[in-house]
Amino acid sequence: METRPRHWTPKNKTYRIVVRAEIGQRFALAFEGMEVKISEGRTIITGEVIDQSHLHGILNRINALGLVLVSVQPVPEGPQRAAR
Repeated sequence: METRPRHWTPKNKTYRIVVRAEIGQRFALAFEGMEVKISEGRTIITGEVIDQSHLHGILNRINALGLVLVSVQPVPEGPQRAAR
């Protein structure tokens, strides 16, 4: 059985970040390299996060743009992701 510290996070993990409101193209450019989808009054930002510092940078950018953060979730690795 492998044990890991609570703060352990693998590198290059895919995250799904949801913000309230449908952001426009100009705001979407702030998340270059990530997939941005609009759905039911929310924006879903999905992409690879290199490390915790990168994740915090994305969250800081969301805050700086005045967007309301709804959720941040790591995307579980599935057959499609593992095959990459």
